[in-house]
Amino acid sequence: MDNPGKFYITTPIYYVNARPHIGHTYTTVVCDAIARRQRMMGMDTFFLTGTDEHGQKIERSAAAAGCSPKEFADKVSGEFRGLWDRMKITYDDFIRTTEPRHMRGVQALFTRLQERGFIYKGSYSGQYCVYDELYVDAAGPGAPCPECGRSTETVHEENYFFKLSAMQEPLLKFYAEHPDFIRPETRRNEVIAFVRSGLRDLSVSRTSFKWGIPVPGDPKHVIYVWLDALANYMTAIGYGSDDLKDQQKLARYWPADVHMIGKEIVRFHCVYWPAFLLAADLPLPCSIIAHGWLLFEESKMSKSRGNIVRSETILDTLGQDALRYFLLREIVFGQDGSFSFDALVQRFNADLANDLGNLSSRTLSMISRYFDGEIPYPSPAARNPGDEAIEVLAQKTIADFHAQFEQFQFSRALETAWGLVSAVNKYIVENEPWAVAERDDKDSKARLATILRTAVEALRIVTALVHPVIPEASARIWSQLGLGDIKQLNLRELAWGQIPNGTKLGKVEPVFPRADKSMIERMQQMEQQRSGESEKRTGESQLVGPASIGAEAGQRATEAVAAQSPSSSPTLSQSDKGGAPTAGHSAPASDKISIDDFLKVEMRVGEIKVAERVKGADKLLRMEVDIGSEVRQVVAGIAKAYEPEKLVGRKVVIVANLQPRKLRGLESNGMIVAASLDDGLPVLASFLEDVPVGAKLK
Repeated sequence: MDNPGKFYITTPIYYVNARPHIGHTYTTVVCDAIARRQRMMGMDTFFLTGTDEHGQKIERSAAAAGCSPKEFADKVSGEFRGLWDRMKITYDDFIRTTEPRHMRGVQALFTRLQERGFIYKGSYSGQYCVYDELYVDAAGPGAPCPECGRSTETVHEENYFFKLSAMQEPLLKFYAEHPDFIRPETRRNEVIAFVRSGLRDLSVSRTSFKWGIPVPGDPKHVIYVWLDALANYMTAIGYGSDDLKDQQKLARYWPADVHMIGKEIVRFHCVYWPAFLLAADLPLPCSIIAHGWLLFEESKMSKSRGNIVRSETILDTLGQDALRYFLLREIVFGQDGSFSFDALVQRFNADLANDLGNLSSRTLSMISRYFDGEIPYPSPAARNPGDEAIEVLAQKTIADFHAQFEQFQFSRALETAWGLVSAVNKYIVENEPWAVAERDDKDSKARLATILRTAVEALRIVTALVHPVIPEASARIWSQLGLGDIKQLNLRELAWGQIPNGTKLGKVEPVFPRADKSMIERMQQMEQQRSGESEKRTGESQLVGPASIGAEAGQRATEAVAAQSPSSSPTLSQSDKGGAPTAGHSAPASDKISIDDFLKVEMRVGEIKVAERVKGADKLLRMEVDIGSEVRQVVAGIAKAYEPEKLVGRKVVIVANLQPRKLRGLESNGMIVAASLDDGLPVLASFLEDVPVGAKLK
């Protein structure tokens, strides 16, 4: 962080080809929780979100809807902003790429790149997918798009190009010098492999449509959508402005501390964006964090499947805290996660209503009943080892929660906090304060005060820690504790024993009413109704494609590349997504591999934290495996040989640098090493000695 005391975080700006859904909400809620916590830690925090509104797809969608592109963008952008406001997302600015301040900044960046010799004029002839805003290296007219399968169009046009080919070595050098620039490690490895495979020059303008930002000095060209969109992170805080306040704002907050993105737009943010900034001699963001997709009942959300989930349905039934908690607790950040209404209700009832809600309700109710609503002072003479154990656990919970949240391990952090909740609920049951209260003597009164003071201190600590995740409920509990405005709390100073003597409780009332099974059916019916109304109102069926967390999958790509040197008139083709060998370049087959080939395989010791069967697959287990640097989701065909509950805590060997693959809709990030017996059953590789988690195998 270049500026001590500041923190700047961004969501991707969401493309206005369709109204917001739960995937967009996931990214935004993650950023909001981080921003809220940073403010509670005393940081000068700036949180940016917004909408991406240019491109040929928007121009055509607007025409189909019978309105102008600006009217179309205004409507959908308004829905995003309206949802975030309803959810009380604490963004500091909402940038739109149709705003004058953004257009001015994009043109300034284009001019700077041009003046520094990184932009030149050429031409393109080939196939183009309008739906994905994607140049396609296809065999001929009408060839299918590799992303969406739709027929491509033949395009002949003059373009400006960015010298991406010149940035290969500077990018690799930067990645090596900044190992935390791209996270998680799987995405970093993918990006480095892509850049090492070779970069070709990038189209950064279009002439076949007009809905975009004009190229300075050459208005028949519009600046291509990704150079336009990526610049938002700087234009929102003053880049390109002559105003002194804007310049001071830019100097204060840039570079961004965190760009939060979905994994499908990693290349644009981790290759093209840093390449633009390096070429412009501008500071690069500190880190780019990529998360996975949100699956609906194990299937990727898409309009064609009819399984898009809208956040409004959950807000209308269980409220925003239920949705926020589920998304951060249920999904292991960085991996694909699954959403279902059943799982949402189950998590709400188990963790919020039964655990935290019950702890709050009965602790505060007993203080009201037995001490007239005043938090009692504990008696040192009445303490026992059980009280001390809760205090020690609470102090450890504070430290562990902070460390895990800082590493974007939201699920583990919440699991840690709920470990304290469970321990205190068990403590209350074991100490039976209601029974102690029946004994009308001085020692019993002191013991009762100590029990309830211990429980309420733990409740206060949990409430403070989880406030960034469940802000409404935690604020209500904090108010019931009689502690005022939770936003005034300095989370950095949170410790045991900070309740002032004589603190009077506020009005005690339930925070999480339990949801019955009918809630699931009600949400399903509401979702179906909303889906039909949305199509009638906006013609959304023409616009929505595969939906993933953070942005639309295949949303668009600007990877048209020059096959010849900048001095020639280039013919462009689409680069493949993974840097895979093309025909004529495959390695010859061989029965043996070299030591160099073997050394490419990265194996690590992992510890299984969660293991469960995959619905509808009798051979597959879904596991969450701690490999030291992160927790990976791994799907393996070992269900017939191992019971999932017996695998938890077991150490295994993980191949950590495999490309992710999908099994039954779940992304598997790595492979567990096992031997295959004659009967076909696997036997896991393991260790006789105690080996630390994360250790590399050589």
